[in-house]
Amino acid sequence: MTEPLGAPADVLLQRPWLPVNISGCQLLTKSWFGETAYHVLLTDMQCVWEERMDSAAIQSRAQELNRRLRAPVKAFFSHLCEVVQPCLSDGGGGGGRADGGEAQISLTRQEDGDISMRLKSELAGLPFYWEFHCTPAPVTLVCVQLLRPLLAMSRLLQRQVEQLGGLLVRKDAEIQDYRENGATLSRERLQTDAFNEQIYKEDFMSKALPQVCSEQRDSLGFSSDLQQLYRAIVAHGNTRKRKLSEEGSVEQEQLATEEPDLTPSLGDGSIGGESGETGREQSQNSQADAPGDKMADRPTAQQSLSVSSAPAERPSSKPKKKKVVGLFR
Repeated sequence: MTEPLGAPADVLLQRPWLPVNISGCQLLTKSWFGETAYHVLLTDMQCVWEERMDSAAIQSRAQELNRRLRAPVKAFFSHLCEVVQPCLSDGGGGGGRADGGEAQISLTRQEDGDISMRLKSELAGLPFYWEFHCTPAPVTLVCVQLLRPLLAMSRLLQRQVEQLGGLLVRKDAEIQDYRENGATLSRERLQTDAFNEQIYKEDFMSKALPQVCSEQRDSLGFSSDLQQLYRAIVAHGNTRKRKLSEEGSVEQEQLATEEPDLTPSLGDGSIGGESGETGREQSQNSQADAPGDKMADRPTAQQSLSVSSAPAERPSSKPKKKKVVGLFR
């Protein structure tokens, strides 16, 4: 059996973006490797590329690039994972080592906007070649895997800054109380000015912003702390999503068990109400026709009986139609 094409959405989402340098190109990557399938994402913050491969596609490409290879996917895929994963995690550019051979990876940008990564390693004493053909990822995937987590990280860091600012204000009030009660510093160099949030923001932006913008040219800056923050946000989002899904399923089960069956009551009420109306109509007709019955002959009497009995046979079909239409209109 072949694995599904691409990683499960939650599994790939939990993988953090890692900064790498391949052929002098600064990228962020995240990847998932199954038993005989993989899903790779790359971005330079101008575009996001991806490639998904299942067992059949891997077998076909391996035979195209390695004519003498006749082994099944499971026989060489572990070697491919062992060689590729270091290249997509530490950004060494030279790759990792497997079976005593050094892996080499290079990246080429295609004219049509795609990215091609070529890998050369050694398997069982023979050269082993592999290529990743990455195409631009759909917008939905970019939003789920990159944009939404980054926005959540930004909001969380902003709240952290606000709380730290409030903590500094309280610390200043505490220090001021010490001073008013006669406390003094033993070393004047430890003295600081009272925290002013507006002045701090203006000073920070004037000094830090040019530095951060200049660093973006050389590095994408997804540090280990940001990777940890990314993992925490994604894990919390997945937990919340599962909780909401479980609560929704429980509510549906409760509604299914508590919902009364209205069909018998509708049917009984309809037939009873209609039969009552039919009885009243028959009694009125019989009273109105009483004088004329004495002058009618037997065939006429039989015909009136057949006509009066017809409405009594209709309640089985008419009542349900009238009542149901009234409830759902």
